[in-house]
Amino acid sequence: MSETIQIAVRTLVEYVLSSGSLDSVFRTTSTLTEGTKAHQKVQKQYTDQDQKEVHLTTEIPCGDLLFVLEGRCDGLLFTEDAVTIDEIKSTARDVRLITKEMYPVHWAQAKCYAYMYAKANGISLMRLQLTYVQTGTEEQQRFVQEATFEELANFVDDLIERYAPYASLVVRHRSMRDISIGDLSFPFQTYREGQRKLAGAVYRTIEERTNLYAKAPTGIGKTISTTFPAIKALGKGWLQRIYYLTAKTITRTAAEEAFALMQSKGLHIHAVTLTAKDKICFQDEVRCQKEHCEFADGHYDRINEALMDILSNETLMNRQVIERYARKHRVCPFEFSLDAAYAADVVICDYNYIFDPRASLKRQQAEQKKQTALLVDEAHNLVERAREMFSATLHKSAFLAVQREMKGLHPEAHKAAKAVNDFFIALRKKNTDQQAVDSGLPQDLMLLVEAFALQAEKVLASSGGGGASPLLLDTYFSSMSFLRIGKLYDERFVTYWELSKNDVQVKLFCLDPSHLLKQMGKDYRSHIYFSATLSPSAYYMDMLGAGPEDYTVSIPSPFSSEQLNVFIQPLSTRYHDRERTKGALVQLLQQLMDKQPGNYLVFFPSYAYMNDVYDAFETEGTGVRTILQHADMSEEERESFLLAFDADNAEAFLGFAVMGGIFSEGIDLVGNRLNGVVVVGVGLPQLGLERNIIKNYFNDLGKDGYDYAYKFPGMNKVLQAGGRLIRSEQDRGVLVLVDDRYLQPHYQQLLPEEWKHYAVVRSELGALL
Repeated sequence: MSETIQIAVRTLVEYVLSSGSLDSVFRTTSTLTEGTKAHQKVQKQYTDQDQKEVHLTTEIPCGDLLFVLEGRCDGLLFTEDAVTIDEIKSTARDVRLITKEMYPVHWAQAKCYAYMYAKANGISLMRLQLTYVQTGTEEQQRFVQEATFEELANFVDDLIERYAPYASLVVRHRSMRDISIGDLSFPFQTYREGQRKLAGAVYRTIEERTNLYAKAPTGIGKTISTTFPAIKALGKGWLQRIYYLTAKTITRTAAEEAFALMQSKGLHIHAVTLTAKDKICFQDEVRCQKEHCEFADGHYDRINEALMDILSNETLMNRQVIERYARKHRVCPFEFSLDAAYAADVVICDYNYIFDPRASLKRQQAEQKKQTALLVDEAHNLVERAREMFSATLHKSAFLAVQREMKGLHPEAHKAAKAVNDFFIALRKKNTDQQAVDSGLPQDLMLLVEAFALQAEKVLASSGGGGASPLLLDTYFSSMSFLRIGKLYDERFVTYWELSKNDVQVKLFCLDPSHLLKQMGKDYRSHIYFSATLSPSAYYMDMLGAGPEDYTVSIPSPFSSEQLNVFIQPLSTRYHDRERTKGALVQLLQQLMDKQPGNYLVFFPSYAYMNDVYDAFETEGTGVRTILQHADMSEEERESFLLAFDADNAEAFLGFAVMGGIFSEGIDLVGNRLNGVVVVGVGLPQLGLERNIIKNYFNDLGKDGYDYAYKFPGMNKVLQAGGRLIRSEQDRGVLVLVDDRYLQPHYQQLLPEEWKHYAVVRSELGALL
């Protein structure tokens, strides 16, 4: 019995025929929007009997495989002497410079459509037409050729035969995968308390094609409790792909370890970890042109061999594995990892690959999404990350710099940059306030930015990308991001301006990302949102776009209250009181180190506050060994920070860190590597324009804006920081919450149950230890 392989025309021709270098020609991003206009412009010229956007499909046997080829051709043109397939392509390049044979992949698409139509309708001769449209000018260039049905059949058969080895590899892998999943048991001898409940909820959610919001305590083993049932669902045929989405690199490691554990128990699966381009790039500077990078030069000539090699010989493809094969085959490691991800069963990556309209995985088809589950780890982070994804900013200074750079070189680009800069100048003259908020989209500015992007595209396209100005390229991409977010703008956004003597900044600011998260996440079979701090659940379900049919589950802590001693020190850590209470805070830390030596972390709401207390603590000359987090730590520095928490430390050791930072969530310091945590303050974000805009927006909706803007995000940082302490049944520790607000009812109700057996420090902490 033949194995059926469904494949899109574009996927087939790009796999077989793509060649040359990465960005050997500048690839415009505006064609995503301008391309639609270009297609419509051409299609309006069709006659009444012509057809547009025609879906075509056919079956093609090849060995023991049956290929179902499908796609949508742009146009079918009917004349007395022929039927013509019209393939429309939009470009920022001068279409007069395009030659007939410049893009073989475009002809290949047209030939596939022509073959499918001719086969279905018994036509012996077809006409193929490529129509190139220059964005902006709408100037057109056409090329026409004819092909017999026999020529088309031979051409398509050759494509299929050249794709078949890859398809056979995929089929063999899936057979081995499904058998291994059927034999796979839970990779531990027993479930921890709460694990079976969470795993069952995940499995049921995927089975029923709905979404789950799960609050599961730190240390329960959330990663294995979500990945194992998802793998089982994949074995059932409900899924073909799983995305494990994270906000931070360190939580990606936990997912990799979970799949490695299941592999050690017999699982055979392709799992790929995606690493940001700037981190995985082999060059000192990310410039994806053949003139600057040997791995970009000829990338497409070698990529298929690289993919066959890695997929034939590897299962768990983390950063190190991707880099090793990329060097072996001399391909771009980032683009290589993306291609491997499209072939994988599991993809471990940042949130933005799914939810960010500027960075999402574009090649996913709607049908593939229906067989895909999203496992969203540390989902509390997605609210703020989504606000960032759906917001965009422009600066006057960038356009002024481009204006100066383009002068005398590219008159139209100079003129377009000057127009944007002049708009900002006029705005600054008209407004005396340093900040302004507007509920509407700045339409005049959008038109000017769109005109600039068009002229920038022409310059970049004419340079082929190789000699492109980095300044122009950066400003172009910022402009395209601004335009793309502008198309999403609705009543959930505001526009705000910040004006200074030297610059003007404008931001399209997303206040409520829930609607867009639903839009970007639609068509996926299931979303599983999980976190130890998905509380209060109503707030997170509201902000993450939950529907009435979605599930919630809350898993109680499996750990005993005897494992954790909780104290509240009711000092004021409000900004205006910090200098006054600093001495008492330093004294508290000294008492803790003296009375109960061990490894401790103390978390602060800001770097400035942390550094101030750190200096005071060091000045006291206590002799306690300390380590200090600082901004922009390298991966090596982060690793050194964590390694300093040694279970064999004989003396007191104190790490200073910030809430909401890299050490306040997603790290595991088990046993005596961490004996205590001190959380200073209630984590409230700094007062500022954006936070107050959010507060006012939700107040106007009849909700508690202060809670949405300040309290809930702040207390989430507290819960995450405190959650570093008890990670297993054997852990013991001391948690000290420093702030008088912890004794107020509306903050008390946000504390987890296992923290509510606290003692209040009225005099000395040492007396209570």
